[in-house]
Amino acid sequence: MEITEVKIRRLTYSGRLRAVVSVTFEGLLAVHDIKVIEGGSRFFVAMPSRPDEGGVYRDIVHPINGEMRKALEGAVLEKYREAAADQPPAEDDK
Repeated sequence: MEITEVKIRRLTYSGRLRAVVSVTFEGLLAVHDIKVIEGGSRFFVAMPSRPDEGGVYRDIVHPINGEMRKALEGAVLEKYREAAADQPPAEDDK
């Protein structure tokens, strides 16, 4: 499945959350609320999730195999880095 668009919906510089992203696949399916998180040694992509009955957060959509996860994470992080380089942090995010 080809990734046809990655949109940065929001950039932030407070806490570990760095961006909220939407990804379109083959111009037919959009997934919203993908998050770019700053981890201890690297950035990573967190898929949209919601709490189950026990309060444990579960992904509501996710890649099935490593190849797709790598492609998705690569596309999202590339777009995030471009957007972050072009836009300084807002005053309230410093």
